[in-house]
Amino acid sequence: MASTVSWDRLRGLAGFRTERGCAISLYLGLDPSVAPTAGDAESRVRSLLAEGERAATASRADLTRTQREGLKSDLERIRRWFDEDFDRAGSRGFAIFTAGLDNVWTTLALTDPVEDELKIGREFYLAPLVPLVGRGSGVLVAVVNRERGDLYVLRDGRLEAVADHSEEQPRRHDQGGWSQANYQRHVDQLAAEHLRTVAEELDRQVRRARGADVVVVGSDELRGEFEEMLAKDTRAAIVGWASAEAHAGAPDLLAAVLPALEGRRERQEQNLLDRWREEAGRNGRAAAGWHATLEAASDGRVDLLLYQEGADRSAWQCPECGRASTEDGSCPLDGTRMEPRDGGLDVAVHQTLAHGGTVQPVRTRRDLEPVEGIGALLRY
Repeated sequence: MASTVSWDRLRGLAGFRTERGCAISLYLGLDPSVAPTAGDAESRVRSLLAEGERAATASRADLTRTQREGLKSDLERIRRWFDEDFDRAGSRGFAIFTAGLDNVWTTLALTDPVEDELKIGREFYLAPLVPLVGRGSGVLVAVVNRERGDLYVLRDGRLEAVADHSEEQPRRHDQGGWSQANYQRHVDQLAAEHLRTVAEELDRQVRRARGADVVVVGSDELRGEFEEMLAKDTRAAIVGWASAEAHAGAPDLLAAVLPALEGRRERQEQNLLDRWREEAGRNGRAAAGWHATLEAASDGRVDLLLYQEGADRSAWQCPECGRASTEDGSCPLDGTRMEPRDGGLDVAVHQTLAHGGTVQPVRTRRDLEPVEGIGALLRY
């Protein structure tokens, strides 16, 4: 089953560095628009593995015989796994991380698409996973109208039901011998009791989830009445409202709340950039540009790495301790000759995650353009 990538999982992968062999990272995109059939996916896997074999041949002089044999065995294991065990059900992307001589094998079915890539190195290639972390996981979705009271939680790209307080309300033609006015008051009272029950359940779920964000699916006419019934903390947790058909199922509800989740992400991005700009402007706890950011990441000072999508450059890294720089030369810590790396962003991501930090790709704002597309908020 496809899953949402977590920071803990990324940190575990970032903490690995080969001691005996090579680390292989394979990404396969499974978006139906580019890989609609099993044959399409199989063809692209073969192409990626052929690319890996060519890369292994090109670096033959740098590898020992044992490493060459291990690399060949790992590529064959990937091929065999896709032939015998691969199941794309529910996945829009897939990743495999393996280093057979170091006894590592990890597969990840992803809820979001990725670009086809295969990388071979001392560490796993993780930059493509960063934009997928979380993706709204844990957000509560409340579906509220005068009859419906469903609560869902977003997990692994799907809405999972957590509570159902839906109940059929009396209709106008059920009034029997009641006067119109009395009957309408009765209907309104039942509807209010129903809304209060749903509000109380949402309050409980927010407390249980310790402040999870909330999206409410409901009509504008119910908005004020329903919000008044919620606890103060629950009202503060609401990040957006959405509309959907009265009896919409989970897939349609998810599509309806995605704009609210995107708005939430954009507001978070803006707040983080505002903090970074303030700190950078007063020479505080912020780094700007590749040189300062790689240095801070190598020192374990980065609390939050910020990078504009598409930003990358070559870098240099110590093969012994992993320290990174924008300049060639010897490592300032152990004197080892630095090695070139063509993906400076992945180096920065590794260093940040390995020291307990997090990473935020910037998609909509251009604040980082004047500083080469990268910066960081620092611990000290």
